[in-house]
Amino acid sequence: MIKKIVSSEISNAEKLHALFQVSYRIEAELLGVTDFPPLHRSIIDFQISTTQFFGLWKEDVLAAAVEIDQINNTLDICSLVVNPNYFRQGIARKLLLFVEDYDDSETLIVETGWANTPAIALYEKFGFQETGEYIGPGGIKKKCFSKTK
Repeated sequence: MIKKIVSSEISNAEKLHALFQVSYRIEAELLGVTDFPPLHRSIIDFQISTTQFFGLWKEDVLAAAVEIDQINNTLDICSLVVNPNYFRQGIARKLLLFVEDYDDSETLIVETGWANTPAIALYEKFGFQETGEYIGPGGIKKKCFSKTK
């Protein structure tokens, strides 16, 4: 079940932090980097975030989460993370379907590391088109994607 997560509550911020840590460690490995900026995000950063979080639980475990931000008529998928124990179970797909139906934004945008082939394949499968590349913090090469609903 997908539910909104109130990240300002400490227990929720701690669960998000733990999930993001295990998930982004995998992406850092895929990208071949040791200093990966998303891993620097603290529990307090989650508590004070102005973005919205939605999580998918398996039993009592936060198995995955999506972080979104609405900018004008665009929905930015800031993060989509899955606990490695729940890879290959269609969870990221369920979260993307949820985000697609979330509101009436005309456009969805997302970005990921250039070597994160599982994420790139998922976004392309959902009809996202690559819109560009750039070098982000820490010298991380990123790919940007967009989709019009």
